[in-house]
Amino acid sequence: MEQSTPWEFSDDRGRLAVAGQRPYRIVAYIQAGATLWDHGIRPVGLFGSPHDGAAPDPAKGGELPLTEIGYLGAGQALRPDALLATEPDLVVAVTYDGEQVYGLTQQTAEELETHVPLATVAVGPGRSLAEVRERFAALAGSLGRGEPLGAARELDAAEDALRQAAGGAVRPRVLALSPAGPARVHLARPGSWPELRALTEHGVGLLEPPAGAGLNWSTVGWAEAAAMAPDIVLTDVRINAARPEELRTDEHWRAIEARARLLPWNPEAPCSRRAHTRFFRLVAETVREAAAQA
Repeated sequence: MEQSTPWEFSDDRGRLAVAGQRPYRIVAYIQAGATLWDHGIRPVGLFGSPHDGAAPDPAKGGELPLTEIGYLGAGQALRPDALLATEPDLVVAVTYDGEQVYGLTQQTAEELETHVPLATVAVGPGRSLAEVRERFAALAGSLGRGEPLGAARELDAAEDALRQAAGGAVRPRVLALSPAGPARVHLARPGSWPELRALTEHGVGLLEPPAGAGLNWSTVGWAEAAAMAPDIVLTDVRINAARPEELRTDEHWRAIEARARLLPWNPEAPCSRRAHTRFFRLVAETVREAAAQA
């Protein structure tokens, strides 16, 4: 019989999560849960963010079987007793600033930590995409699981394909955004998003929005977005973003839609080799197609 040994993980708030033995019952923020799933770990419960509703956002769920795993709520509606009722050995979440547990109020996080270990992984501007990926891999490894052996090789091939596509004579203009509605749009600042910085590092021509307030986004009208003349638009597909069909009353969105190739973009995608391979392959293919038709 395998002997139980103490488990610990130093999280990205600088806190040490400790358990008497390796945790098996894990409740996770949905993005973290989708990442752990790609490492072979099945959460017993999921929770959302203040932007989410009473049901899980499928865009954040990756390949999780969302109909089979309990969703415990989001925002102010998420109560500590709902999480504790699943009898977790560990709660896994993300942090953007290295202090706050995203998806949980400070009071909820503090109450949970009196009953169960809580571990966070930083996914904000201070981390590269590879660093985020490796931190999740380290957490999964501490739990006795990992990604398939071929995942690293497939990611390397996807990154090579992306660099080759982006290194041609024609460099398509790429804009990442989150539609707020027919009047306004949030333009992503590439330096604030690990996956967008990774695209830039591989040679993709990400457009920089106007300077101003907003660390992650520049909020403007659709006229300003259209004036940037993107060839490819990475469009936020999370449930809190407006859908393309809601935007067609605006002539400037219609101009973008007519000119650019639209690609789904999830700012809270799973942080795994598998997920990043899919994303890089999709962008590489679209960049090649846009460059060929320029």
